[in-house]
Formats: sequence, structure tokens, C-alpha cells
Amino acid sequence: MNSRIHNVSRRDFLKSGAGLTLALVLPAAQAAQPGVAGPGIAGSGPQAAGSFSPNAFVRIGSDGTVTVLSKHLEMGQGTYTGLATLVAEELDADWKKVVVEGAPADAGRYNNLFWGPAQGTGGSTAIANSFEQLRQAGAAARAMLVQAAAERWKVPAAEIQVANGVVSHARSGRKAGFGELAEAAGRLPVPEKVALKDPKDFKLIGRSAPRKDSVAKTTGQAQFTQDVKLPGMLVAVVAHPPRFGSTVRSVDDKAARAVPGVADVVRIPTGVAVLADSYWTAKKAREALQVEWDDSQAWRGSSEQLFADYRKLAATPGAVARRDGDASGELGKAAKVLEAEYDFPYLAHAAMEPINCVMRLSAEGCEVWNGEQFQTVDQANIAQLFGLKPEQVTLHMLYAGGSFGRRANPLSDYLLETAHIVKAIDGRAPVKLVWSREDDMRAGFYRPLYLHRLRAALDGQGKPLAWEQRIVGQSIIKGSPFEPMMIKDGVDATSVEGAANLPYAIPNLLVDLHTPGAELKVPVQWWRSVGSTHTGFATEVFMDELAVAAKADPVAYRMELLAAHPRHAGVLKLAAAKAGWAKPLPAAKDGKRGRGVAVHESFNSYVAQVVEVTVAADGSFKVDRVVCAVDCGIAVNPDVIRAQMEGGIGYGLAAALTGAITLKDGQVEQSNFHDYPVLRINEMPKVEVHIMPSAEKPTGVGEPGVPPLAPALVNALYAATGKRIRALPIGEQLKA
Repeated sequence: MNSRIHNVSRRDFLKSGAGLTLALVLPAAQAAQPGVAGPGIAGSGPQAAGSFSPNAFVRIGSDGTVTVLSKHLEMGQGTYTGLATLVAEELDADWKKVVVEGAPADAGRYNNLFWGPAQGTGGSTAIANSFEQLRQAGAAARAMLVQAAAERWKVPAAEIQVANGVVSHARSGRKAGFGELAEAAGRLPVPEKVALKDPKDFKLIGRSAPRKDSVAKTTGQAQFTQDVKLPGMLVAVVAHPPRFGSTVRSVDDKAARAVPGVADVVRIPTGVAVLADSYWTAKKAREALQVEWDDSQAWRGSSEQLFADYRKLAATPGAVARRDGDASGELGKAAKVLEAEYDFPYLAHAAMEPINCVMRLSAEGCEVWNGEQFQTVDQANIAQLFGLKPEQVTLHMLYAGGSFGRRANPLSDYLLETAHIVKAIDGRAPVKLVWSREDDMRAGFYRPLYLHRLRAALDGQGKPLAWEQRIVGQSIIKGSPFEPMMIKDGVDATSVEGAANLPYAIPNLLVDLHTPGAELKVPVQWWRSVGSTHTGFATEVFMDELAVAAKADPVAYRMELLAAHPRHAGVLKLAAAKAGWAKPLPAAKDGKRGRGVAVHESFNSYVAQVVEVTVAADGSFKVDRVVCAVDCGIAVNPDVIRAQMEGGIGYGLAAALTGAITLKDGQVEQSNFHDYPVLRINEMPKVEVHIMPSAEKPTGVGEPGVPPLAPALVNALYAATGKRIRALPIGEQLKA
């Protein structure tokens, strides 16, 4: 354990008084197996025999406070609440006395069990990979408290009850709070095996307990990166190249250095950094810089050019992601063939909190404060830059004001940018790097631009005999540390997810992929729901087109093809029923109304949505209502699940309506919310969320609410107008 982390942990421990600290241990052999939680629990005493590395999750202070250490980032998705619920449920803790703090960066103890020996938050895995692990930690703490009480009161442990943070023995009338027993419990051996509750006995799981971050965020006490202030700290902003691949040719920084409060101007690999005593000073000084850029290696293309190039690629076979039967043969001889092409622009993450980071270098190592999402990757990359060991890089995980994938950058882009600035000034001062909204919009990373070309053959009853889907788009994974694991036979799994696993019963199916080469320098990264952002749209809109061609009801058509997939069918049936699909929509006073549907699986969760719209005579429209059904296994906190579905619907709706990053002569044309709009509150439709009862283990909810929204919306617009939209964003297409 890093001595600095150890000291911080001890200080926090001592603040709450002597108590009990528990750690869950994970065998090294199991760490790389998705979904496998460690069976053993190790305490804060000597390390257990064997190759175990303690992974502390629970701390109980003498004041009765139960601290849950979260290995996952809280960026608004409810992770702190969900993880605390798992511990508190098995511990039978008083929810009011449960607090959460971010765990240090240490993959040996805090790895994401679905990612092997790596710590991080993403892929909607926080609750799913922690479900049994943290319940075991809570159950072990409870067992030790019970044993401590049994020994103190000299009664059988089997006669002791625990409820709401109180340990009691009915026959003798004795009771004690957790804090009273914590020190004695801490001296006991940790049980090797613990029994977990039967779901029928859950008191917190399945109920909407208040969120653990709400009060701090609404009162302004929550600590975000922008709140961090260190003695002597300088604030840095960076002048980035206007085109991807450009570099600095020359810099005239005289005017910038003359701005009062400016401490330094340094060249770094990503541009020119200005350091000052405040953000505003640094920003004004950056505006005074005279930078000449070298565009000789820059990419100078446009979105229009890319779509044209992609259409040429789509005319030829690509790398095969899935092949069932002989789709090409069936298409060649079929009497009825449908074809469609779908276009998707680059998208920005546009989180409320733009990119930022605080870093301090010392003789002992490097300290970082930020909304830390990718601990293991960031720790390794920073250590390499400074010539340190990874354990010498301490990452303080603060709240993040959204991310949608942006802060989980495989290249650690903004953290390394901060590190380069710190290195350029020889670490003489802590540095806070701040990106403006314009910086993030024009020099960030994007959801790739994609083109899909689909063909389907229908039989005499309108059922699909064959389905061919060709996808063209940049690889998120190529060139990243994940390439060996996630690109097989030329297929990036994130480019085809949601299409290669199409659930519909189609005997002949082909999905293939074209991935443009390295000459395309636009930086791309995962975006909320990753590949399903485009595959979900293409598959569900095309499926609607098949239903229309077959003169079939879109829900009934899907249900028949989903006979072998009961969880898809289950949410589809529930959403349709709750939306009143079988009944006609009430007529609009002015305009036409329509209803559309889509169903999609992502991150092992199943979501169906029904969208209702009203279209005016001039082509303008309003999204009136969205009915959402979700099957995500056991609902740990139904209120958080509803919030994530609602948030995903709003996020997906913004992208569907207006979201587009466009390129012209190699430059991003958008810069802020005025030309890259996010959804306004008056545009948010009425949303109803219905959660499928389930006994399955929990699966993700942060991302699966996004993919069905856009296809359900354009299917609704078609139902209202008869006009099929095949390119996003929708924009003014209905008015054309």
C-alpha cells in the first residue's frame, strides 16, 4: 500500500474513533473472471495466508458511522447510493448513519471484477460487478458485530438480532449500537464464509432509499475538481490546434506574459499552456498568444467527404462480425428486398462539468484530484510520464459533473496534458488544468461518425428471410491498450454491438464492418451506450420498415420474431401495454399524432420504449410522452433506475433532435451549447418508467435507456407523417 494512501486512511479512521475496518479479498486467479466475487473476507489485521490482497470496503467507527468505500466514480448516476445499499442491506445498518467516500486507486484491492485486474467505472458495471462482493463485505461486518455482542453478553450468537444499526438480544433485553461493539468486533477473526440474505428478506434493496449525494450537491458542499484549491496552485489553460494533427510552429507569448497574474507560458505536446493565478487571467492571456500552427500533417477533411467515402466502402464487403446462413444468396433470389441507409454524425459528450484536473508533484510522487473514472489506466500513464511507479501516483476521486464516457479515456488525454504542464514547470507549483466548453467541444474526443447500409429479404408472409447489415465507422479501440482484447479478425466489438447480437429470428443474417484507416485523425471515444448509439437506431428503424412492408403491427411483428428471447419480449409487451398501444391515440387539436416503438439490449439490460408525438402542419413537432420498460435484474434502488432511464431518454432525445459535431476543412464547427444544444426543460416529454420484476442479478442502467429513444421517436414520426427519417439528427427534416 502506498504510504500516502495509508496515512490518509489512518487519519480518516482516527477521526471517527477506534472501530472496525473490513476488507474483501479476491484471489488473483479470480480477478480476471467476469462476475466472480471473492469468497473470502480479510480483516484489518495480519494478511491471510495465500495470495490475497485486502480490498477494504467497510469501516465502522466508534460513533456508529458506517463508511462505505466506493471503488466506482459517482458522476450523477447514483453509484454511491447503490453501493452503500448493498453493504447496508446485509449489515442491517441505519441508512441515516451510512456515508460513502471514494476509494483510493489500487487495482489490487478495488478492481472492477468484470475488467480483470483494472479499476474503473464504465460500461454500466458498477452495481453489476459489486452486487455480491459488497453484500459479502456487509454480511461479514454484521457477523463480527453479532459475535462481539454474543461474547460480551455471554449469550448464543444465534439468539441475537440486528436491525437499523442496533444489535439486540430479546431474552436478556440487552442492546448496543454498532459503535459500541466496533472495537471488540475489530479484534475478532473475519469469517471465511458468510450467508447472504434471501431476497425475500431485503429491507433496503428494492426500495427507494434517499441518495447519498443529494444533500451535499444541493447545498454546495460536494467537492468537484473545480472546488480544489491548493497552496501556491496555478491555473492552466491550453491553446489547442484548430485542426487534428496540427502542431505548434512558433509562439509569440510576449503579450500573454504581460497580463498581470500570468506565471508562465509553456509548450507541451498538445499545444501551448498558459499558467496564471486564476482561470480568467489564464484565459485572457491565452487570447493574447500569437501561435502559428503547422498544418502539414493535419487532417483537413469534412463530414460530407467522410459520408461520401463511407458510402463507397459500404458498397463492398467488410470484416465479418456475424454470419448465419447465406444472407447474400437469399437476397440475390428474393422476390421482395428492402434497402435503407442510415447516417450518424460525430457527437460530443457535452457533460455539464467540462474537463479539469488538479495535479501536484513532489519528491515522494504525484497527487491527482479529479472526477477519476479510469484509475488503473490513468495511474499507469501518469507514472510512465514522470518515471514513477504506479503506486507513487495517488488519485483522489472526487465527484464528476457527468462524463458519458469522456473521463474514461484510454489515453488519459487530459490527465497527461496536466502532467506535461507540471513537468514543464519542473513541478514547482500544483496545477489546475481547466478546459472551457469550447475547448471540450473543439479539441476533445467524439462518438464516431457512422454509416449503416441494410438490406432484407421478405417471404410471402412478410417475414424476414435474410438480413444484411454493413457498418462503416472509426474504431474506438484501435490504438488503445484494449485493442488485443476487443478487436478480433478486424472487428472492433464496440462498433458492432447491438447489431452482431441482433435477437430477432432471421435464418440468414450477415453483419460486417469497415473501419477507416489511421489517416483519419479525428479522436474518437466511447459515448453513452457506445455502439448501441447507432446500431440500436439502424436495427430498430429498419425493423419498423419491415413491419410496414409486411402490413403488420410493429409490436406484434417484433413479438413474433422475439419468441426465443423472453426478456426482450417481456419489456416490449410491458411498454406497449402501459402505453395503451392497442388503443388509437386521441386526435390532436392541431396537427397529426403518431406512436412508435423500439426495443434494445445493451449492457445486459433490456429496454423498450414507446414514444408519442404531435406534428404540426409546418413540420414542427413535440415529443409528448415516452413510456419506458426496463429489465435490469434485481432493482437495487428503483428511484435511481427511474432517474437513469429518464436521464438517458433526455440525453438520447437531445442527440436525436439536434446533436451533431460537423467538420469543415478539418475543423469542428460547433463550440458551445448555442450551436450544440442540449435538451431544454421545456422540451422534456412526460416520461413513465416501468421496472420488470426480476430475480436475476442486477445489470446496468446508466446507458441502456439511451438507444431505444431515437428509433422509437422516428418510428412515431413516420406513423404521424408517413415520412421516414434515416439520418440523425432529425433537425428540420420534417419541414423539408
